[in-house]
Amino acid sequence: MPSPLFADHSADRPPERETVEALITQARRLRGGLDAVRESTVDTSLATDPQLRWQRALCDLAVHHLDDLGGHLDQLREGLPTESADDPAAEAEPPAAPPAPEHHERGSLLRRVGSAEWNLLTDEVSWSDELFAMFGRAPSDGPLTLDELPSLVHPEDQDGLATMVTDCLVDGRPIDGEFRIVRPDETLRTVHMVGEPVLDADGSTACMWAVLRDVSELRRSQQAVRETRDSLHRERQIAQTEHRLAVELQEAVLPPWRGSLRFPHGGPVALDLAGRYLPSGTRDLIGGDWYDALQLPDGTTLMSVGDLTGHGVTATSGMAMVLGALRGMAVAGHRPGPLMGFVNQLLDTAAQPALGSAVCGRFDPAARTLEWAQAGHPAPLLFRGGTGRALDPPEGVLLGATSGASYTQHTEQLEPGDLLVLHTDGLVPRRAQGADATHEGAERLLALAPRFAGTRGAQDCVRIVVEEFGTAEREDDACVLIARVGD
Repeated sequence: MPSPLFADHSADRPPERETVEALITQARRLRGGLDAVRESTVDTSLATDPQLRWQRALCDLAVHHLDDLGGHLDQLREGLPTESADDPAAEAEPPAAPPAPEHHERGSLLRRVGSAEWNLLTDEVSWSDELFAMFGRAPSDGPLTLDELPSLVHPEDQDGLATMVTDCLVDGRPIDGEFRIVRPDETLRTVHMVGEPVLDADGSTACMWAVLRDVSELRRSQQAVRETRDSLHRERQIAQTEHRLAVELQEAVLPPWRGSLRFPHGGPVALDLAGRYLPSGTRDLIGGDWYDALQLPDGTTLMSVGDLTGHGVTATSGMAMVLGALRGMAVAGHRPGPLMGFVNQLLDTAAQPALGSAVCGRFDPAARTLEWAQAGHPAPLLFRGGTGRALDPPEGVLLGATSGASYTQHTEQLEPGDLLVLHTDGLVPRRAQGADATHEGAERLLALAPRFAGTRGAQDCVRIVVEEFGTAEREDDACVLIARVGD
């Protein structure tokens, strides 16, 4: 309903009908494209994935905006004069606009927009039919006066509405605000109201006109966007915190030495060691891989590599527990076979059960022997004289898989210059699956034998492994531990 305040103003030139038709066409195309995007966000994980929930809420909000835009353009077109029959351009049909989406109900916007005028001089009140429908009142019940209007307004919003109306009637300020109404059927709707006072010749307020729009669905969509965005932000913060904790825990547990480590300390070098942790292609995935070397009180050296299932803090905390148990029981004198059995029992009875694989060896520098056991893990690779082979594995199932499992151990006689490579199964990027993947990984590592033969120490061999496999996009993180037997 136009305000009489502007009755003396010269009317702006109305937009051309063809321009409005073109805008309607563009709006419908956008709406159709948005429907395709909405369909692509439908997923079985929508209820649990905060990223998908946020994307869907944004799509729903965009739908409301485009539907409102389309309704406004339709209303604008209906208010334009038709082309004169004498105008030759009228004979040319405008390009057909794409059909409106099936669920876009024509006129739905118009039913969400109503107008009202309150005459303060005559006490007359006029409401549009749309406003009656918005407030859930029958036209036969009559419109509400400004004094009666708060009866349908939510109690929390009555003071705000009274302030807006008073400022308009007394100070001549335009109205632009929202309030909630409680309809007779007890449903709650949010209404956006804009209006102006109409002044008489003396400058006093003669009446007030307003346009009211039902923005309930729009506000619900906006609220959904805010909630899903906040939820996504919280999920990301939690993920970042857990990732930082996992990294810090991993750095605290893995060996602090960088470069080569030589045992025994203070005497002839019997074993030259070097290791490396290689992250996955997705650095957010911090797993439970470890490598370790420790000189024991009896002069022997403990070597181990392993991997626990899972990622994040759970995996790294489990890895810390297992690695601490391995070290402690090795210092207490337990041999590799029984030691694997104790670790299996530990994982089987832990508060957070987990599965893992590991290989554990005990090197005796005096006899140059390696006593070792494994639990569902790739066997160590032995390189000698420019060739390599995998050691024959003793029996051993995955850690945490079976209660009371027993683990046998083998003893391997080593020679000066021998090279041992212990690694987790994620070291070599997989091209095959299952047992074939493990075999393929071993074959690709064994193919490095000629390059290993020309190195001077374990650290050089680690560099070769990293050059060969460290830059590839691996699915999982990995560890490698290399030991060269001294002369």
